Amino acid sequence: VISSLTASLRFDGALNVDVTEFQTNLVPYPRIHFMLSSYAPVISAEKAYHEQLSVAEITNSAFEPSSMMAKCDPRHGKYMACCLMYRGDVVPKDVNAAVATIKTKRTIQFVDWCPTGFKCGINYQPPTVVPGGDLAKVQRAVCMISNSTSVAEVFGRIDHKFDLMYAKRAFVHWYVGEGMEEGEFSEAREDLAALEKDYEEVGAESAEGEDDEGEEY
Repeated sequence: VISSLTASLRFDGALNVDVTEFQTNLVPYPRIHFMLSSYAPVISAEKAYHEQLSVAEITNSAFEPSSMMAKCDPRHGKYMACCLMYRGDVVPKDVNAAVATIKTKRTIQFVDWCPTGFKCGINYQPPTVVPGGDLAKVQRAVCMISNSTSVAEVFGRIDHKFDLMYAKRAFVHWYVGEGMEEGEFSEAREDLAALEKDYEEVGAESAEGEDDEGEEY
């Protein structure tokens, strides 16, 4: 993922993406800055011979929950923005066609206030693999960095695990012994709950806007 992010700084391409553009395009509000990353294709050398690895295929794969680097299902949330960074044998025409297909899928939803949130980068340097490793050498690959409300699922799991442990004061004495106060735990828990709420509200903004319009006479 890091290699794909920095490829445009190191190699030539048709649509090079500068690293500073990620913050500009992906972060709508200061607190909503937790990104999801995915990578495709991740396949073994044995499977590579049987798989179709066209631009459309790897683009679809990047949106699958199994390709996400965090355990959450993007189908349960809405996207605010996506950066797609292609490497290898890729041309802009194929990328445009793949993105157009993605936009028609009902499982991939965007918030109403950012309906066309795609930024694409193309780099001609094909992805490299470790010699003798498990991953197959492929002609093209895509790395996606996205801002999705579904990342709140990750925060929800952390909240739940924290609550279970903090109820028993597990490990708290180690932190207190190092100079922390118990109140700091409560503050951190409240801050994470507020962050989870922020993501939910961002996803609900579009739905509320539609309801308000319907109530006007």
